[in-house]
Amino acid sequence: MNLWLWSAVALIVLLGLVHSVLGERYILTRLFRRDLPKLFGSDDFTKRTLRFAWHLTTVVWWGVAVVLIVLATDDVQAAFDVLAATALVSAIVALVGSRGRHLAWVVFLVIAAALWLGTHRT
Repeated sequence: MNLWLWSAVALIVLLGLVHSVLGERYILTRLFRRDLPKLFGSDDFTKRTLRFAWHLTTVVWWGVAVVLIVLATDDVQAAFDVLAATALVSAIVALVGSRGRHLAWVVFLVIAAALWLGTHRT
């Protein structure tokens, strides 16, 4: 892989890390001090949804970085596997982050399964 692609990968990984760390520290914690909508009886669901959605951005960008690495090797199947894994990790983040109450995890899980099953023909 050439230097330009490695530079893009490094910047994407760094961007994701900075996004999660600084976002958690300077945006989410301050946002959570405010009065937020109370869904399902409290603002806990709202806070959890905002938190997992915020960090899901990092998960997806890191998945993109790995796809770039894999595509540079011309391994299309591996690129599909990375996308399926990214969708699976997204499902786990949404499931754990919302304690199963936000149904995005179901959609991400179906996406992961569809990518896997659609690209692994037996």
